[in-house]
Amino acid sequence: MKAIELLSPAGAYPILKAVIGAGADAVYVGGPAFGARAYADNFSKEELLESIDYAHIHNRKVYLTVNTLLKEREMEEQLFDYLLPYYEQGLDAVIVQDFGVLTFIREAFPQLSIHASTQMTVTGTDGAAFLQKQGASRIVTARELSFEEIQKIKSDTGVEIESFVHGALCYCYSGECLLSSMLGGRSGNRGRCAQPCRLPYEVLNAAGERLTREATHILSPKDLCTIGMIPQLAECGIDSFKIEGRMKQAEYAAGVTSIYRKYIDLYEQYGREAFHVDKNDEKKLESLGSRSGFTTGYYTRHNGSDMITFSKPNHTKTDEKLHETIRKTYLQKDLQRKIKGNLKLFCGKNATLSVGTGEAEVQIFGEPVEAAQKKPLDKNTVSEKMQKTGNTSFVFESLEIEMDDDIFVPIGQLNALRRDALHALEEKLLADTGRIGMAVKPESHKSDIGTRNVRTADIHTADFSTTVSVQTTEQLACVCKTDYVTRICLDADTFLRTEDTADLQKAYQSITAAGKEACFILPVIFRERTRQRYERLYDTVFTIPFDGIIVKNYEEIGFLQRHAYTGTVMADHDLYTYSNRTQEAFAQSGICRNTVPLELNYKELRHRDCSNSELLIYGYLPLMVSAGCIFKSLKKCQKKESLCYLKDRYGKHFAVRNYCTDCYNILYNSSPLALFGMRQEVESIHPKSLRMQFTTESVKETEKILSFFEKIYIQKGKWEQNDWKDYTNGHMKRGVE
Repeated sequence: MKAIELLSPAGAYPILKAVIGAGADAVYVGGPAFGARAYADNFSKEELLESIDYAHIHNRKVYLTVNTLLKEREMEEQLFDYLLPYYEQGLDAVIVQDFGVLTFIREAFPQLSIHASTQMTVTGTDGAAFLQKQGASRIVTARELSFEEIQKIKSDTGVEIESFVHGALCYCYSGECLLSSMLGGRSGNRGRCAQPCRLPYEVLNAAGERLTREATHILSPKDLCTIGMIPQLAECGIDSFKIEGRMKQAEYAAGVTSIYRKYIDLYEQYGREAFHVDKNDEKKLESLGSRSGFTTGYYTRHNGSDMITFSKPNHTKTDEKLHETIRKTYLQKDLQRKIKGNLKLFCGKNATLSVGTGEAEVQIFGEPVEAAQKKPLDKNTVSEKMQKTGNTSFVFESLEIEMDDDIFVPIGQLNALRRDALHALEEKLLADTGRIGMAVKPESHKSDIGTRNVRTADIHTADFSTTVSVQTTEQLACVCKTDYVTRICLDADTFLRTEDTADLQKAYQSITAAGKEACFILPVIFRERTRQRYERLYDTVFTIPFDGIIVKNYEEIGFLQRHAYTGTVMADHDLYTYSNRTQEAFAQSGICRNTVPLELNYKELRHRDCSNSELLIYGYLPLMVSAGCIFKSLKKCQKKESLCYLKDRYGKHFAVRNYCTDCYNILYNSSPLALFGMRQEVESIHPKSLRMQFTTESVKETEKILSFFEKIYIQKGKWEQNDWKDYTNGHMKRGVE
């Protein structure tokens, strides 16, 4: 059985040293930029370079987080120079979210392992296989997956699997959350999540009545703890056990690491039968940090009320005695690697010291050994002096001494011999990890579109088509009657709820009868159960001659590629394309068109070529996609789609719809995106098409929006502030940091 990797977090250099001392096989860290924990202390360039050496001397690994989305200039002007010194120092792997970053690193930094972040929302075999083909050597699975789903990914692809085993849980599928971004401008995709999911909300039904008074923190999961599930985690194929917590203190990181190290070793040595977790260790984990107790997460359940805190999360009181023990054991002294040595002191020959770790060995020669004139050296004295390794990286596990009886060597020479040998061993251990001169800087993908000015000619000659997506038959009928609409997109969550395709076929016929293009939007989440359903439906659904299939995740890209689908495939805004390089990476993977990211402002979008992109101009934006279910958490699940609302402390109402076919919730923004007052800015970025996205709107509301669009974008009329007040411009003006 392959040894399990224990992967621990470190928000600062002292924490890295502590978790390595506590038993971590690898450590993931954030550097000065591009990490998903922008508010952690993180590592300076010098600290990170030193950390890589420290880890390698102790036979451990360092993974660097580059798990945010990169804007155009960051990708083209900063990324290569940022990574180069760490790559040359021997960095073991990078953790990435941005598909363009993945392909950039694959091209620029040979032999650097690429790990697909949980932010990429990999939920099945097709997504894992697609990213593996693109160069990812490891998949960090979505936290929502079950043992069975992980086991299938492993057995079908053989790719390395990394999964979270301890720490905080997000309510939303990682990488699918815009809640913090849209409410306060702090984007989780840029490492700045403000965690509004931890705030109180009132739960209201569709009529506005409060469903519960007790459950105020309905979006706040308990912390994950799987210490008792180590055998199952290992046996389902997880290669790396990941502890969450780069924002946590050293005592937490080292303490949790030491306990997981203990039980991983127990399992690996004695197997499942002898595996048992001591209650005292469970208490230690809880005292080190938990949010209203622990949950074992999604491994054995799809969702449930026992995963949610409901009331204000109570963090456990600090056990100062335990913290002090951890500090003394792991923080106040550096780890020393055990080595074996052989010292030879024979009269008339050079003193010789060989030291090694088992994987590396060096031999150092000293001065010639002299005959003793007075008091000869004895073996005990030599052993005592030679084993004083002090603050070095090493300690002798054993030292074999071969020497003549009547000899003399100055103590200073013995010290120098030891010092030179340990330094040479350190250099030997690091020599094979460096990659000087191996990086290849990719050609720039800069676009001259960023140099364009907003000119009157640009505005008046703007040429785009119009797309509308619908979720109800009433909306569909309304849109079919609208002359200026070019294409209509049918949402799978409402037009293909079951394996009966009659509704989908009928809707398609309505669209084509109206003389418009028809597109089909696949589900937001495409897990194993969903994949199996679409396997059964493939010959029916994908033989409908849609003008485009819109994909929302890597599973669907992989699914269509595996079936050799030859139709037009477009990426929705869930597949982020901040940069031109990322657009090109998707294009090379068969994606014909993409959707403009929701978090870039119009000035940034001028540096992004939008000529093959669709811009969302109207719609209630999905802020969260969750495997958790509000109704299930409140024990009010009726296994049918319905609507509820979350009311925040400012009185805003956020619609939540449960999609029961594939069992997930979507939380929508309280106000719709409406870019009717920004026509000049919109037209200055030259999108290929504009989209209106209808979700919960009535026929009357749908007609009103279609009328607004016609007035502003078709007739080039003026937007009056009094036309409509309850809307948002999203990030079109402000953007995200």
